[in-house]
Amino acid sequence: MISKVTTSKFARLTLAVVFGLSLFALAQAAPAAGPPAAAPAPDAPSAAAAAAAKATGTKVGTINIETAIFASNEGRRDFEALSKKFEPKQNELKGLADEIDSLNKQLSAQQDKLNDESREKLVKQIETKKKSFDRATQDAQEDFQAQQGEIGNKILTKMAPLIVKYSSDNGYGMILDTSQQWPRGPVIWYGPAVDITQPIVEAYNVQSGVPAPPAGSTAQKPAARPVTKPAAPAPPKQ
Repeated sequence: MISKVTTSKFARLTLAVVFGLSLFALAQAAPAAGPPAAAPAPDAPSAAAAAAAKATGTKVGTINIETAIFASNEGRRDFEALSKKFEPKQNELKGLADEIDSLNKQLSAQQDKLNDESREKLVKQIETKKKSFDRATQDAQEDFQAQQGEIGNKILTKMAPLIVKYSSDNGYGMILDTSQQWPRGPVIWYGPAVDITQPIVEAYNVQSGVPAPPAGSTAQKPAARPVTKPAAPAPPKQ
């Protein structure tokens, strides 16, 4: 079933790559001494690039990129809309799974009463529906993850210059992403004093102008996970 619990590996990889490329692009856009530099990329954030070029800080900070994106007002709004968009597909898959489970129960209950031909017909019906269920689930997950990644990348593209500027203004010479825990991530341990996630979220909310979600809603990390797969047909009794 498609839910809003944890971020998929696909989305994490996509966001991490875009984050790295975004900061790299900002640094490359900064003016350098020597021969005239090539023209900057279109719409390059020159203010952030200048800040990156002048960065002389020595502090090391951390940021949870996933949390920063999903906890922002824009992220919460867009991911909630995405989840609602996929609710009909989610219900469709649940209905198909329930139908397969019902056929499995019918097969199990009538084992002793069905002849070989009737049993084989019912088993094939279950297997056909299960194949359709598996294909539909995979397609829905891939579609959900792709749109989830697009939303995250869109927000991160706008957030990256802000991270660079904030880090430069506050004396940071390096920022490490803590979205993945050790050993999958680069950070073994860190304290809350060096984490800039919340200030970045607050600054981005001001920059985006997106109002906070209604009271009572919570920031969650949406992801696609499969609907509970129905059981395979039971083997015939000996």
